[in-house]
Amino acid sequence: MASLSYDLTLAGLSVGSAAALTGIGLIVTHRATGVLNFAHGAVAMLCAYVLRHLTIEWHWPLPLAAATTLLLMAPAFGLLLDRAVFRPLAVLGGDPARTLVASIGVFVLLVGGAALVWGPGARDDAPELLPAEPWAQLGATIALAAAVGALTRWTRFGDELRAVVDNRDLALLTGIDADRVAAAGWAFGSFTAGLTGVLLAPYVRLDPYGMPLLVMEVVAVAVVAGMRSLPVAVAVALGLGVAQSQLTRLHPGGLPEQLLQTAGANLFVIALLIAALLFPGIGSRDALPRTATARVPTPPGAWTVAAVLFLIPLGFAGSDLTTAVQVPALAVILLSLVIVTGRGGQISLGQAAYAGLGALFTALLTAGRFPGLPELPHLPALAVAVLLVAPLGLLTGWPAISRRGLALALATFAVGVGVSRFVFAQPYATSGLTLDRPAGFTSDRAYYVLELTLLATSLLLVVALRRGRTGRALAAMRDHEAGASAAGVPVPALKLAAFVTGAALAALGGGMLAMGQRAFDAGAYDPVRGLLWFAAIIVLGSDSILGALTAAALLVGLDAGTQGGLAAALIGLLALLMGRFPGGPYEALLQATHHITRTPHLTPTGNQARNALRPPPTAPQPPNRREGTWGFLRAQHSGPDDGTASKEPHRRDGEHAETPAAPPPRRTPREDGTLTAHHLTLTYDGFTALNDVSLSVPPGQITAIVGPNGAGKSTLFHCLAGTLRPASGHITLGTRDITALPAYARTRTGMARTFQQLAVFPSLTIEENVQIGADQTGNPRTPTQALRLLDLMTVRTRPATNLSTGTLRRTELARALAGAPHTLLLDEPAAGLDAAEVATLATLLRALSADGMALLVVEHDLDLVAGLADTVHVMAAGRIVTSGPAHQVLKEAR
Repeated sequence: MASLSYDLTLAGLSVGSAAALTGIGLIVTHRATGVLNFAHGAVAMLCAYVLRHLTIEWHWPLPLAAATTLLLMAPAFGLLLDRAVFRPLAVLGGDPARTLVASIGVFVLLVGGAALVWGPGARDDAPELLPAEPWAQLGATIALAAAVGALTRWTRFGDELRAVVDNRDLALLTGIDADRVAAAGWAFGSFTAGLTGVLLAPYVRLDPYGMPLLVMEVVAVAVVAGMRSLPVAVAVALGLGVAQSQLTRLHPGGLPEQLLQTAGANLFVIALLIAALLFPGIGSRDALPRTATARVPTPPGAWTVAAVLFLIPLGFAGSDLTTAVQVPALAVILLSLVIVTGRGGQISLGQAAYAGLGALFTALLTAGRFPGLPELPHLPALAVAVLLVAPLGLLTGWPAISRRGLALALATFAVGVGVSRFVFAQPYATSGLTLDRPAGFTSDRAYYVLELTLLATSLLLVVALRRGRTGRALAAMRDHEAGASAAGVPVPALKLAAFVTGAALAALGGGMLAMGQRAFDAGAYDPVRGLLWFAAIIVLGSDSILGALTAAALLVGLDAGTQGGLAAALIGLLALLMGRFPGGPYEALLQATHHITRTPHLTPTGNQARNALRPPPTAPQPPNRREGTWGFLRAQHSGPDDGTASKEPHRRDGEHAETPAAPPPRRTPREDGTLTAHHLTLTYDGFTALNDVSLSVPPGQITAIVGPNGAGKSTLFHCLAGTLRPASGHITLGTRDITALPAYARTRTGMARTFQQLAVFPSLTIEENVQIGADQTGNPRTPTQALRLLDLMTVRTRPATNLSTGTLRRTELARALAGAPHTLLLDEPAAGLDAAEVATLATLLRALSADGMALLVVEHDLDLVAGLADTVHVMAAGRIVTSGPAHQVLKEAR
């Protein structure tokens, strides 16, 4: 027994050493570059193939082949990645979303390239670089970790590395060559990846798909180490390796033994799931690049062309039609990514899991093997499978509520790997399964017609979710999550809805794919497929329905006539260009050809005719204290909009149009009341940002907060707005305690806010931006009056991008006012405005206050505050040091 335990420990140390090497490489690369390198496993696979090719095919001596592979090729490949892929992204700002997409692109490119060069089959003749005993591997791992630790702790390069990690921009200002540090990180990371690959290749199957995934499963050791601590990563890797080996000794019998063996064989996968769900601190920035431009319009006639192309296969026969039936099914799966990723802005690397579950559940239901349910015909079984899988979308939707960036990417990837390993790879779930097509649709042509019908239904669903109120809310959440929440969009619920709907569509497509192939093939839903699908939908336009259809045809068509891997290689190559063209290839084509596109111009006669027919320009003037500003809001609550501007104050050539005073609108069932902070305290990592702060924001007054940077103004503002929760104290609105109320819920009670940094939704028009404020506050009217009040009618149909700061500031304020709030919080509202715009803003804010609105302004411009505020609170060191009338307090402050 002791001998068996010893042998198992040695085997575990061997596995753990390889896992530790992976962890070391990932940590060093991440610390030097900020990139979670999803291509690490693909680089390991590539180096293992190269070593095998040099020794087996070209008959090189093993020492020479190993030195060439590990000391020359692997570091050189890392330097190539740095120079050609990731350094240009760092110059563009180092957005983690773009680097994530690029690393997935490298992964897909290498997997597809390896399949093209060496074939998709597994190889079992990889040479052994080190003896089977673990001591050499363990010694190399520990020595490597010690060397890296000494280098980073006691050398100048280590100081530079830590400086770049802490603040790259500041490091550049101090003269540190951050590019050199990043290049060294990429070279070392590729070396460790290559060493991992050549050590693992003799003991696991060497194939383009299996080894990269196997290496990426052990990313858990780097996550547990916080992507920083090498000793923790090595210890966790060795511990998991030994534990995985020792579990094979246990034989309790029956189902427990089967479950125990499954867990033991996939202990690193379990660790990945736990680490992804419990250690979210590896990235706090957005998961996907937020939209910076308007959505690229669909080319004229594109839908007609797409419809014709999808109908052409009805004239095919034989194997051509058998291949074609895969396209509509895959298109439905990719449409699920349009909802989750393209419209909702949430990353999902595990969509293949839901497609596979849809296929598996359909097969089980038709065979009568699903627990608790009878045998069902094929179409009802497919419908039930979709209903069963949809709630499982919470597996990825729930982590998405609290995770962003790399943490969300890992969480979704972990779910995909977990489902693959614990469901699809288990005989108890998949053995002996057969699946046929529905009665009446057994022929390829009839089944293709059925698929087109289901695809058309899915298209209608996706189009409905991309339009109207729901579509605007999803686009707002994608473009600016905090801004959407401030506008009243229930972001957590919307994320869950997107993931659930995406899971349902993926399940539908997976079931269609399985019935088309007449079998459940677990390999068709491998996690690597999920990465490929994600990359395909990103590069061809994540928010484009036509992009999803094109991607499906491309993935099926390219691989149909080759040995496999061509589609993956092409998608990977396109993904590498995403850093420069985030809108996809169509946007890239527009940018490349815009200089040769002729812009039509009117003739002089046409200009004269247009000017003669154009109505005289009018621009609304924010009313003064006598006139009132609530007419546009009252119209949204009572009578219909007559489409005229007669009720609104206007100005033309400096003249004011008189407008009758209008009372504030009724706000039932929402509540009015004084917003009050009671003894708020908030501490960050030992620093007290708020220290027993109390203030009130009474209706009909403008309350201002001033103070130096770091005084706690923004922290107090965020606590009042609902984006931060104080450690102690409470916040009330009238008599209601709203301390625990999230930002979107506070908006629905009648509060509104603006942002210091512009919070507009660039993929939506100005009018749609403002409409969101009305949508989410129970206001069914259009935002016409708010647009008129803020002088936005002439730009209402333009996307909220490439416009002046003043226009976008007015757009944000119009969105806040469209919800008819009783309390308005403004964070640096004059930032970026010129003197005339500041004066106009001050006039409007005074008018809103005169009409009974409560306003809180955080502002650095003391001249603006002096002419605007009724009460001023001065903050310093997290406390309110003085309060009182503006003229008195600001005189002392100056």
